[in-house]
Amino acid sequence: MLQRPRRRCEGTAMGAIVLDLRPGLGIGPFSLGMPICEAFAQIQQQPNLYDVVHVKYFDEEPLKLDIVISFPDHGFHLRFDPWSQRLRLIEIFDVKRLQMRYSTSLIGGPSTLATFVAVYALFGPTYPGTFDKDRGIYTLFYPGLSFAFPIPSQYTDCCHDGGVELPLEFPDGTTPVTCRVSIYDSSAGKKVGVGSLMDKASVPPLPASSIYMEEVHVKDVWSELGRPCAIYQKQVDQMVIHSASDLRPRTTLCADYFYNYFTRGLDILFDGQTHKIKKFVLHTNYPGHADFNSYIKCNFVIYGSDSGGSFQEVNNSKQKVITPSTKWEQVKEILGDCGRAAIQTQGSTSNPFGSTLVYGYRNIAFEVMKNGYIATITLFQL
Repeated sequence: MLQRPRRRCEGTAMGAIVLDLRPGLGIGPFSLGMPICEAFAQIQQQPNLYDVVHVKYFDEEPLKLDIVISFPDHGFHLRFDPWSQRLRLIEIFDVKRLQMRYSTSLIGGPSTLATFVAVYALFGPTYPGTFDKDRGIYTLFYPGLSFAFPIPSQYTDCCHDGGVELPLEFPDGTTPVTCRVSIYDSSAGKKVGVGSLMDKASVPPLPASSIYMEEVHVKDVWSELGRPCAIYQKQVDQMVIHSASDLRPRTTLCADYFYNYFTRGLDILFDGQTHKIKKFVLHTNYPGHADFNSYIKCNFVIYGSDSGGSFQEVNNSKQKVITPSTKWEQVKEILGDCGRAAIQTQGSTSNPFGSTLVYGYRNIAFEVMKNGYIATITLFQL
């Protein structure tokens, strides 16, 4: 698991922050189900508060493990489903660094210990929890919320499932202190905690009105997308050198312009003279790419080519398709080998993730990351 420091402001005063705890919903400005881009937007709005941020992901197989945004100074992190890039679980791993406010009461932080007795008094009665004998952890569950308590080895006999008396106190009069708090969606009826219980956290369903991660099918005719988020004037066409018949000065050759749809994960390039579409660019938004978090992930579906080499939708469920989860080796199995990369984009000081390779077919190009996953797909008009 790699971690990428996003920002660090030296000299920021250290101390526990206070965030509102919403069981089953979120904490502070972070809500379960929110896309990762919205989480970054919240972070960027409060740079003095979230001054140290780490992004962790599995570089070789980015769809295998969660994408994690971690706040080490504040003792919590956000776990995002790697495919949908939506928040599925919030974990407070150092309760002494983060003070939580529930209703009008505070718990956690350096001054308010989150003991078993304090948790029980604040959140009320609940059913006995579960005891993980291998980890020595007792987990107490509420709807959308769980608290994990380390149990000293001499008191493990007090914590067998269903046999513990609540609120939990040891024979010597002490009570355990929370070591981890989990906030998760409770609509699926699953209990989420540490270890294997962490994997049970699921992403809450999207609202009926949401268009996030709506499937984009590649067709000949595109429906209206609405007003773009931005319009970018393309300055120079780097491929114009191959058009020897055009003797106009290089700076006047490209009046093309992009419509950028950051919230849909795509760009559209228009011809500067005819104002007709020249190409679409679809973004997968994988961590480890220079454009990560610039676009929401585009949930595209591209169907195989016909004998003439054009890409189209077909009504055949057995037809192989290309999606954001398809790796480059699978693309070659579907479309055939196109040979060596035509263009290599060079890494720079502003792009610490290194270069990517671009492979081209008749009317489609794939930008491929070093882990074999597709960063962008460009569709050209024939």
